Amino acid sequence: MADQVRQLLDQFGEPVPAARISALREETAPPGAALGRPPFSGHLAFGMDPGRLGAVLRAADSGNSYDWMILAEEIEELFPHYQAVLSKRRRQVAQLPITVQAAEGDPAYEKHATFVKEWLRTGVLQRYLFDMTDALGKGYSVGEIVWETEPGCFRPSEILYRPQRFFEISWQDGQTIWLRPDLTELAPHKFLVHRHPCKSGHIVRSGLTRTVAFLWLYASYNAKDWALFCQGYGMPIRVGRYGPEASEQDKRVLWRAVSSIAGDVAAMIPKSMGLEFVRDGERTAGAELYLKRGDWLNREVSKLVLGGTAGTEAINGGHAVGKEHREGEQDIEDFDASLLSVTINRQIVQAMIAFTFGPQKSYPDLTLGRPAQVPLKDLVESVADLGPLGLKVKATEIRDRLFLTAPGPEDEVIGGAAPAPVAKPDIPAPARRLPTDGFAAGLRLLARHTEAPPELVAAMTDRLADEAAGALHGMTEQVRQAVEQATDLHDLAERVHALNLAPDAFAEAMARGMALANLAGQAAMLDELRADPDGRELARHAPLDAAQRDALRAQDFAVPETQQLPIRDARHVKDAWREVDSTRGLTPAQRRRARRRILARAKRLGIDTSGWETPAGGVADA
Repeated sequence: MADQVRQLLDQFGEPVPAARISALREETAPPGAALGRPPFSGHLAFGMDPGRLGAVLRAADSGNSYDWMILAEEIEELFPHYQAVLSKRRRQVAQLPITVQAAEGDPAYEKHATFVKEWLRTGVLQRYLFDMTDALGKGYSVGEIVWETEPGCFRPSEILYRPQRFFEISWQDGQTIWLRPDLTELAPHKFLVHRHPCKSGHIVRSGLTRTVAFLWLYASYNAKDWALFCQGYGMPIRVGRYGPEASEQDKRVLWRAVSSIAGDVAAMIPKSMGLEFVRDGERTAGAELYLKRGDWLNREVSKLVLGGTAGTEAINGGHAVGKEHREGEQDIEDFDASLLSVTINRQIVQAMIAFTFGPQKSYPDLTLGRPAQVPLKDLVESVADLGPLGLKVKATEIRDRLFLTAPGPEDEVIGGAAPAPVAKPDIPAPARRLPTDGFAAGLRLLARHTEAPPELVAAMTDRLADEAAGALHGMTEQVRQAVEQATDLHDLAERVHALNLAPDAFAEAMARGMALANLAGQAAMLDELRADPDGRELARHAPLDAAQRDALRAQDFAVPETQQLPIRDARHVKDAWREVDSTRGLTPAQRRRARRRILARAKRLGIDTSGWETPAGGVADA
């Protein structure tokens, strides 16, 4: 076991001595006054002026940043607006989701990624992330790592925040961080050092607080001047009046009353004296100057920290401005998350894997940030539109986006996919029986009694060919000749009456005549429908029976999931467009999709849709 410990290597392939391993389990930079790292700092902000502030900043640039780190902490405490916007930015990135992606090229890499995910469940990193973002204000942050060094499980058990005043920036290179008070270099693998520059240059000058320092000083002066203004002019002017008979003693009493009434709100004066309160409207209006100055300083701080002011102020009609500001905040969030991810991967994740599994060619990638996702509304509509066309999507992916879990076998469920239609065996359609000569003669009579388009007559031919062909086939030759020779229906009736048929033969002929009368009646109805005063085509296609519906494919319906509004041919397409708004049981989304499917089928069939109106009163565009 000792040999294994002595041969422990870090992510750079360097051996880690046993003495250093024991130090990884202990705190090496705890606070303590005797250690030169007092837990409580002094106060430099009170009585600060531009000269003293400049001296503190120059000292920090020369390699003595102790006073500056104390003052930077106080500025965050004493400048409420700066603390608000800075904390917002820090909380925003500290609460981002964390994902771990295994490296590629070796099956063992999956095990490494799982090891990191198990460590994340301990919450060690999540608890420290907010303190880690302290580098935003001060340029860098330092956390001391306390390692768990059990065999086969090297990982941080705690990351402790250490104030920047415990450390110093090397005056030799301006980058190396030393530990106070001896200014020694930090032990390897013991500290999580995160640098978060908001500008290029010296690390101690790269934090946001460096720029905010003078804005804070001006805001402090403004608040002080405003307070004095309110004290002097916020209250009415007190005027004491005394008569010519007043003595010096009386004058002194009146003066004490006038000068102390603001604080005591009470005074005693002789009856012979008067006391007035005079209000000056022009002087009280001057308070707006201080308010505008304070608002301007706050807006400058918001621009510096958040990239704009929309996140802290309400803007009338600012929807577009707010959207643009949110995009700017997203860019800042992505930048902050990327810097944090790089630091964590280099200083924690790679060390964990190297200590536990040995140095690797590739390591897991830990990432902070929101994954790029399609808006939920667009996702649901796309699946609803493309699903009936054959798009297949994992149900687990949709549930994850909706934050839903799969129901158990005993759970009560809401919703669910409509049952798929039962596939029926293919039965060959019976051969179509062609109309007899007598039936053809009847159609010629029909053509003489109606101006209906040929396709309507053809549709009736298809329908009546099966219903009446057999009966017409049994007509006698005499009746056949009478039908063929008749010039109109009245002539046919006279010819049939003149035949003087037998009762049973006459009954059969009458049945055939009734079939023709039905045919003629439908023709007359077509003429009436065609003459409709509104000019609309009111004829409807015959409804499909169950067998005909089952024979259709899903794409032959405008609403395939419920087999509603068939669109197999031009007639059904027109009927479907007229009935889509009145069909019951459809959701608004189903109606919108149905209209799109109807228009698409109409375009394929070459139907003119220029006169079709949409629910909004517009014209459909196929």
